[in-house]
Amino acid sequence: MSLFGNDFFYNGVLRKHIIMFGNMFNDIYVKRYDSAGVEKQSIKVPIAYGPKEKFLVRLNADPSLSKEFAMSLPALSFEMTDISYDSTRTLNKTIRNTAIGADSDTLRSQFTPIPYNINISLYGMFDGNEDAIQVVEQIVPYFRPEWTHSMKLIPSMGEYYDIPTQLNDLSIEDAYEADFQTRRAIIYTFNFTVKGYLFGPVSNKGVIKRTVLDFTIPSANASMTTTDEGPQKKVIITPGLLANGSPTSNSSASVAANTISSNSNYGISIDSFDYFDGVERHNH
Repeated sequence: MSLFGNDFFYNGVLRKHIIMFGNMFNDIYVKRYDSAGVEKQSIKVPIAYGPKEKFLVRLNADPSLSKEFAMSLPALSFEMTDISYDSTRTLNKTIRNTAIGADSDTLRSQFTPIPYNINISLYGMFDGNEDAIQVVEQIVPYFRPEWTHSMKLIPSMGEYYDIPTQLNDLSIEDAYEADFQTRRAIIYTFNFTVKGYLFGPVSNKGVIKRTVLDFTIPSANASMTTTDEGPQKKVIITPGLLANGSPTSNSSASVAANTISSNSNYGISIDSFDYFDGVERHNH
């Protein structure tokens, strides 16, 4: 058993938000030109998850790029810096989303998601300003200040959610130090907020196919404490489906309720029975 008495569950939603973010910047290029303005090189900027310090250490460990697997610039990296609850996007906590189960006779349900802001920093590392401003101009114009993705975060529930990603600010750092032998690294830091959601477990329960209501209608002379005076009424509600697959509200013409699947095009049958002898009846 996991926390709060629930069985273990893992929706992988936080990971999906991170992958979504990284994919936004997966096809960025920089181009190099000669003095005549003719393109001589096109470089796809690689992107990886991790803090900028990790990549700077790799860069500084081989400033001459003499090693076979040396890191090259330009490069992008990103990391999740923190998450925080967003009360402005709170949904009704008691509402459940529902979906038909895999066998059509179970119902999946899940409480509405909890809104969280996921703060992510994107680092651009460059050895020259021309590469840097090319990347900036391929990113910034799309955020005014948000870019929205539509994602099916819990596939088994079939619900799509709009996930805005907001660009908060951009800062620039020139890591050039010491003598001319030291390699230069210009670092652009883009700070984003992904307005995402986290989810609780998905419950699977059988579909209710027969509802029985018993109640008493007190007579005009009955006291407030009398429960057995006046007529009694029983109402039975079941799905209605003809043998040819057509919906019906006639329970006597319908196939057995337990043979009707939850995704059938059924009708609703409502049968009521009146009793005037004051005897409780729980079955019909």
